[in-house]
Amino acid sequence: MGKQEIAITVDSVVLCHSDSQFKVLLIKRKKDPFKDQWALPGGFIEEGEDLEQAARRELLEETGVKIDSMEQIRAFGKPGRDPRGRMISIAFLSRIYSEETLKSGDDAKDAGWFGINNLPDLAFDHEEIITAARGLL
Repeated sequence: MGKQEIAITVDSVVLCHSDSQFKVLLIKRKKDPFKDQWALPGGFIEEGEDLEQAARRELLEETGVKIDSMEQIRAFGKPGRDPRGRMISIAFLSRIYSEETLKSGDDAKDAGWFGINNLPDLAFDHEEIITAARGLL
């Protein structure tokens, strides 16, 4: 068996109920791949970092949002899900009560709330991740 280069990432699905609908928090990517496309907040875990800790850090860095609780959805690791190479993402779900004020930063060019039934085209396999999160509601 040959050596595989595999990276581990985290993604956060943050949902709130606002204006009689569920909304999801998305970021507009600042860099390739998928530059200028909407995606879930997330990124690479750092050495020695816990998965949930990484998800909280990435969410705060990219949106300015601090979350009290997260629930692991599942892992997403289909080959080809990321054009940079083999990436396995651990996705987390958070439910909050109102649309937090957003402050985009780090790898995020912008951040916004989107109706879960009216999403823009999403980067990576993030539509699949959101669909899995909806199954937990």
